[in-house]
Amino acid sequence: MTDSTALYDIPGPHARRRHLLYGLASTVVILALAAWILYLLFANDQFTATKWSPFLYEGIQRLLLEGLGNTLKAFAYAAVLSLVLGAVLAIGRLSEHRVLRWTATVLVEFFRAMPVLVMIFFIFVALQVQALPALVAGLTLYNGSVLAEVFRTGIHAVARGQGEAAYALGMRKTQVMTYVLVPQAVRAMLPAIISQLVVALKDTSLGFLITYEEFLHAGKLIASNLDYDLPFIPVVLVISPIYIGMCMLLSWFATWVARRERRNPKTKAVDVGPAEPETPLPGPR
Repeated sequence: MTDSTALYDIPGPHARRRHLLYGLASTVVILALAAWILYLLFANDQFTATKWSPFLYEGIQRLLLEGLGNTLKAFAYAAVLSLVLGAVLAIGRLSEHRVLRWTATVLVEFFRAMPVLVMIFFIFVALQVQALPALVAGLTLYNGSVLAEVFRTGIHAVARGQGEAAYALGMRKTQVMTYVLVPQAVRAMLPAIISQLVVALKDTSLGFLITYEEFLHAGKLIASNLDYDLPFIPVVLVISPIYIGMCMLLSWFATWVARRERRNPKTKAVDVGPAEPETPLPGPR
């Protein structure tokens, strides 16, 4: 064993000391920046009791909770429908039929290139759909088309020999996809899937532009209230950690699922023990 890897050498005493100095200097710069931001907030009277008093009222708290619930509702619908649409479009792109393959390709490329806000506004204004269905439809079309490419790439990432071996055993294409390719591809696709779902969660905030009463819309109502001296910064400081916490919780859930899959005995290879010596055949007497 050596003290190096294929990517880099283990740092020596001088390098470790240099890295420690870099870390201390970076910490000082970050703390100084945070202190400067806090100073500006205090100087602009962003921590006065008037600006923070709205959060003490039960009506404001109920408004925020209802907005958070509407955000989670829109995300739940969009996440499920995006996964379904992504799977359908991915199957179409992997199809052997040229018409189906090209149709799925055109849909994926079109909805991936179209801005989410434009689709939401078109569905809400031109098609006169209610706010929640319009928001969910726009998020589903965009994120579903992106997930379709994630699914297709994950299937192609599986070694070609896996599918060829399954076909050699007489399995049909549906069986090969269901029992061989997809279970192996899911582990590789999971980080990208969760990253796209995090994007969908954050994009639910676009709902306030079409008067959908989600979390950001509730914060906007509070921040524009003249009775509380326009508490924009306090609203941002309250809402932002909640959004960050929801995204981190989603990422943690993905990590937990990945670890559970690795520990699943159904996905582990069976250990092969050492071969036992053969019993000698009795010879002629």
